[in-house]
Formats: sequence, C-alpha cells, structure tokens
Amino acid sequence: MKIFINGLTTGLILQLAIGPVFFFIANVTIQRTIFDGLAGVLAVTFVDYFYITLAILGIGKLLENNKVKRTFGIISSVVLAIFGIIIIRGITGAGITASAISSSTDLFSSFASVFFLTISSPMTIVFFTSLFTAKAVEYNYAKRELLLFGFGTGMATLLFMGTSVLVFSLIKGNIPVLLIQILNLIVGCLLIGYGVVRFVKVVNNRVK
Repeated sequence: MKIFINGLTTGLILQLAIGPVFFFIANVTIQRTIFDGLAGVLAVTFVDYFYITLAILGIGKLLENNKVKRTFGIISSVVLAIFGIIIIRGITGAGITASAISSSTDLFSSFASVFFLTISSPMTIVFFTSLFTAKAVEYNYAKRELLLFGFGTGMATLLFMGTSVLVFSLIKGNIPVLLIQILNLIVGCLLIGYGVVRFVKVVNNRVK
C-alpha cells in the first residue's frame, strides 16, 4: 500500500505540470458534455498506463536511439500542429451556439482525439523509464514493486483529470460563447506552438 501511495503522490505532483492534453480535455468538456470529457480522461489514462508498462519492461531504452527519437519527435510535432489547426479552423466554421455546447456529444470522437494526441508523444516512455529507474535505485524496488508504483502513478492521471472535468462541467454553463471561442483559439495556438517548438528542437539536434 505504501508503494501505491508513493506512486499516486508522485503522479499527482507530475500532474501539476499542465500541458496541451489538459487544455484539450478542458475544451472538449466545455464544448460538449461531461461524458465526452470523461471519455478523454479514459483515453489519456489508458495511454499513460500503456507507456508506464513499456517503461517498466524496458522498451523505453529503444527511444534512446537518436534516429528513433528524431523520427518520433517529428511525427509527434506534426500531429500536435494538425490538432491545433483543426481547432482554430473550427472557430471560423459553422460557429458555436449555446445549445450545441450543452447538448452535443460524440464519445468516440472525444476518446479518439485525446488518445491520438496523447500517444503522439512517445518521449513519455523515456520520461517514465528515467522516473522508474530513479525510484528503483532510491527505494530498491523490484519489478513487481515498480508495477505497483506505476499503477499508482497512472491512477493519479485518472483522479486529477477526472476531477478537472467535473469542475469544468459545473462552470461551463456560466461561460459565454465568446470566451469559449477564445479558449479554442488559445488551445489551438498552444498545440501549434508546442508542435513547432518541438519540431525546431528536433531539427536543431539533427544539425548538431
């Protein structure tokens, strides 16, 4: 139990480093329904557990290869930028109405979009591999104990993101449509900017 709590605490601390996926899920929750937001939470939790498992199995070592890392870096950067462009284009499309915000739902689309956005960052494996290696050394964890630690770390994603979705679903009725459109623009720009920055870093590393 102590190992699980250690993993959960570590995971919750890591969740404070809010990234593009958090804003994307918040956007989905506000524009659609709480169930769409929760579908997105399930998607990111599933991907986190997938990467945690690979990290514990040692697959993350594969991504220490510069060519593999560069390839995944380029692919993930492009995916992020594409998601950002799609969101911004939606602002100038048919528009958003108050009724559409409160009633429209597409659980498969919500799950799939968050899933692909999250899994497009396989560098997460390297991060988890480093984390679990450090914990194995610090606490002398065996592989079975690392699995329990990893389970707690992944559960932090479900708890933090799930709670955030509940909060956003409660306040979305008081959010003006214009503010939601602005949120769309911010999220889109964040994804594009994040993708461009990562792409530039990959290219610069290749030049070096």
